[in-house]
Amino acid sequence: MAVEDEGLRVLQSVKVKIGEAKNMPPYPGPNKMRDCYCTVNLDQEEVFRTKIVEKSLCPFYGEDFYCEIPRSFRYLSFYIFDRDVFRRDSIIGKVAVKKDELQKYHNRDTWFPLQPVDADSEVQGKVHLELRLSEVITDCGSTCHKLATRVLECQDLPIVNGQCDPYATITLSSPSRSEVKKTKVKRKTNNPQFDEMFYFEVTKPCSYSRKSHFDVEEEHVEKMEIRIGLWNASNLKFGDEFLGELRLPLKILKLSPSHQAWYFLHPRDNGKPVKLIDLGSLRLNIVYTEDHVFPCHYYDPLRDLTIKSADAEPVSSSAAHVLGEVCREKQQAAMPLVRLFLHYGRIVPFISAIANAEINRTLDPNTIFRGNSLTSKCIDETMKLAGRHYLQVTLKPVIDEICEVHKSCEIDPVKLKDGENLEANMDNLRQYVERIFNVITTSGMSCPTVMCDIFFSLRESAAKRFQDDLDVRYTAVSSFIFLRFFAPAILSPNLFQLHLHHPDPLTARTLTLVSKTIQTLGSLSKSKSASFKETYMAAFYEHFNDKKYTDAVRNFLDLISSSGRKDHRSIEQPIVLKEGCMIKRAQGRKRFGIKNFKKRWFRLSNHELTYHKHKGDHPLYNIPIENILAVEKLEEESFKMKNMFQVIQPERALYIQANNCVEAKDWMDILTKVSQCNQKRLTTYHPSAYLNGHWLCCKASADGASGCTPCTGGLPADIQLDVDGDRETEHIYSLFNTHRTKLEKMQEACGSKSVYDGPEQEEYSTFIIDDPQETYKVLKQIIAAVQTLDLEHSQYKRNKFKRTKYGSQEHPIGDKSLQCYITETSRRPANSV
Repeated sequence: MAVEDEGLRVLQSVKVKIGEAKNMPPYPGPNKMRDCYCTVNLDQEEVFRTKIVEKSLCPFYGEDFYCEIPRSFRYLSFYIFDRDVFRRDSIIGKVAVKKDELQKYHNRDTWFPLQPVDADSEVQGKVHLELRLSEVITDCGSTCHKLATRVLECQDLPIVNGQCDPYATITLSSPSRSEVKKTKVKRKTNNPQFDEMFYFEVTKPCSYSRKSHFDVEEEHVEKMEIRIGLWNASNLKFGDEFLGELRLPLKILKLSPSHQAWYFLHPRDNGKPVKLIDLGSLRLNIVYTEDHVFPCHYYDPLRDLTIKSADAEPVSSSAAHVLGEVCREKQQAAMPLVRLFLHYGRIVPFISAIANAEINRTLDPNTIFRGNSLTSKCIDETMKLAGRHYLQVTLKPVIDEICEVHKSCEIDPVKLKDGENLEANMDNLRQYVERIFNVITTSGMSCPTVMCDIFFSLRESAAKRFQDDLDVRYTAVSSFIFLRFFAPAILSPNLFQLHLHHPDPLTARTLTLVSKTIQTLGSLSKSKSASFKETYMAAFYEHFNDKKYTDAVRNFLDLISSSGRKDHRSIEQPIVLKEGCMIKRAQGRKRFGIKNFKKRWFRLSNHELTYHKHKGDHPLYNIPIENILAVEKLEEESFKMKNMFQVIQPERALYIQANNCVEAKDWMDILTKVSQCNQKRLTTYHPSAYLNGHWLCCKASADGASGCTPCTGGLPADIQLDVDGDRETEHIYSLFNTHRTKLEKMQEACGSKSVYDGPEQEEYSTFIIDDPQETYKVLKQIIAAVQTLDLEHSQYKRNKFKRTKYGSQEHPIGDKSLQCYITETSRRPANSV
C-alpha cells in the first residue's frame, strides 16, 4: 500500500510460509479424516488459498505466499476449511494476528492455536457517530434533556455468506429502561451511508428553575449508555446476522454536550464465559514489512555511494561490499543491492567486480563459488529476477505436464508400490529428463542478455585466474545456471512462479529425481555416476554417460557466456505474463446485447490481453497491447462491486472484477507496465462507469467525453523487472542502521590494520579489508548518511504523532495498542525521539 504523506510513501508487504496443521478434531463420521485447505486473508478478504490436503487431521502444506498489500488492514488471518462436496465448505478454525503484533512473530516458525469462528469473532469495520445532548424548553415552560444520535456511515463491515445488507439499531439503555430505534437497510454494500438522526428523551420534563440535569440527575446519566448494533438483513429463517456493536456511556458528554468520532466495532459482551475448545494448531512463519520511503533526494548520498561500488578500487572498500560484510545473512544484503543496481543499469560491472575479487581469493578451482558469499547470492538474485520469463518459456510446459499427468517415476526398489514396474518407471523418468535437458540446452538464444553478460565476466575471470584448468571456464558458469537456477526451479516450481502450489508427494518425488539428474548433467564432473550416494541413481545415470550430453552442455555454456552474443529476439515470441479467472462486464460490442457480468479466463502475454470461456479454449476476444490506452481503478459505486478496474481501449472500456484487492493490484500493475510505452496513452480518464446515458463521475452525457480525472501512470518499466530505487535504498539504510555497531567495529579494524603490522587481532579477523584507509573513508560516509536518514525518520514520527487525531477516520477509537502508544508517548520527555 502506498500512502502519500508529505511526499513520504508507506509501502506494506507480507511473506508467509504456511507449514502444517496438527491435532485437528476428527470428522464426525466413520472416516474421521478431513480434506483441508488454508486461506490467507486481509481481515476477511481472501488473498491466497493453498492446495487441498486430503484425508488428514495433520495436513502438511509447505506453501509460500508473498504480496504487496494495497490497502490498510487490522488483522492478518488464516482460516482452515474442510472441503465438502455437497455443501458449503465448513470452517474448522482460524488464526488472526493483529497488525501491530506481527513484528512479535517476525521471521520465526510459530505454532498458533486455532480459534473458533462465529459472528463475534468475525466482527470488523468502524462506525462514524455523532452525539448531541441538549436542554429543551417545553410548551408549558418546563425543561427536559434530549439526546440526538446521528449514525453517519460505516466502513469495511464483514460480508456474510457473500452478501451484506446492513442496518443499524440504536439503543438507549439504563437499569430502568431500554429504548430501541432502527435505520433503513442499505442493500449490497459493506460501506453503508446512513446519515440518519434519532432523538431520545434522557430526563423527564421538570421545572425550568431546577438545576442542570448533571447536578440533579447525575446518578441516572452515569448509568445510561448508547449502544449501536450493526446487523445484516437476512431472508433466512434463522434471523439477521450480527456484524458488530459499539457501547458508549453517556458520561462522555459531561465535558462537552456534543461528540463526534469514528469508532471500531466490537463483538458482543454478553457476560457468558468463553468455552475453550481444542481445534488444533497451525505452524506459520510471517515476515511483515512496512517501508517508510522518503522522496528521492533524501537518499542521494547513500544511493550515490552505493552505486559507485561498481567502480571502487579495491571493491572491498565499497559501500556494497561493506553491507555484505556487516550482514550475517548475505541474502539480506544481496536483495536490495541487486535490485538497485538493476534499476540503474550497473548490475553487470558490480557483479563482475565482486566476482573477480572472490575468484582471486580462491585457491582451488574445484571450490569456486561454493560458499554462500555476497557474489553467489547476488548472482542468484539476479537470475531469479531477470530469468523469470526465461524459465516460463523453457521449463513451464514440461513442469505443468509432470504436475498434471502424475506418471510414476520412482526408481528406488525399496519405495516401489505394489503393481509398479521398475523398468517402466525408469523409462518415464528418462523421458522427462531428456525433454528438460533438450529444452535447456537449445534455449541459449532465449537466455536474458544481463545473465549472459555476467556469465561472460565469470568465464573470463576464472580462466585468467586458473590458466592450467581448461574446464574452469565451464564450471564457473554451470555452477550457477544449472546448480542454482534450473535445478532449484525444477525441484520447487512454486518458488519460481512455475506452478501455483507446492506439488503433491508423488510429483515432488519425480521433480526431485529429475532435478538431481539435470544438476549432475550440468556439472561436467569427470566421474558423474560416482557423485550419487544412491546406487539406484548411479545405475539410472549410466544411460546419460554419453559424450553427446557433455558436448550439448558445453555448447550451451559457450553460447550463453560468449562476448559476441546479442539477444536478437527483442522478445518476439509470446511470453505469458499472467493468467487467471476473473469476472468481466459485457462491452456492448453487439448493438442489442445484454451488458451482464460473466466469469472468464484471462490471459496476458507481451503481445495481447485475451479472455476465454474456459482455460485452454479459443479466445473470445483479444486486445492488442498497443490498443491499451490506460488501466485504472473503477469506483465501487459504479456497479456496487469491489476490486474492479478498467482496461480502456480506443472505442470502449473493458470493466473487470478481480477476486481480491491483491489480485486487482497485480493485474493493474502488469497491464500498466506492458502498455506504458504506448504512444496514444491517455492523460485523463473517467473513474466511474457510463450508465443510463451519462458518466457517473462527471455527469457528462457524451459517451466519448474526455476524462475528468488525471491518469495514474508510473515510470516506464521493463516487463521483467519492477524495481523501486528509493525503496531499495531505504532497505539498504535499514540494514546499515541495524548493524551500526558492526560498522563502528569495522572502523576500528581499519585503524588497527593501518597502524599495526603484526598478527591480525581475532575480533577483526572476520572482515575482508584490503585497503584500510579507503575503507575507513567509505565507512565514515556511510555512517554520516545513515545518521542523517535516521534523524529524518525520527522527525517524521514526531510530526506524525503531533498530527494524529484520535477518533478520526484514520485512527478510530477502540484500538488498545494506539491508546497505549499515546499514553506511553505522553509520559516521555519533550526532547525524546
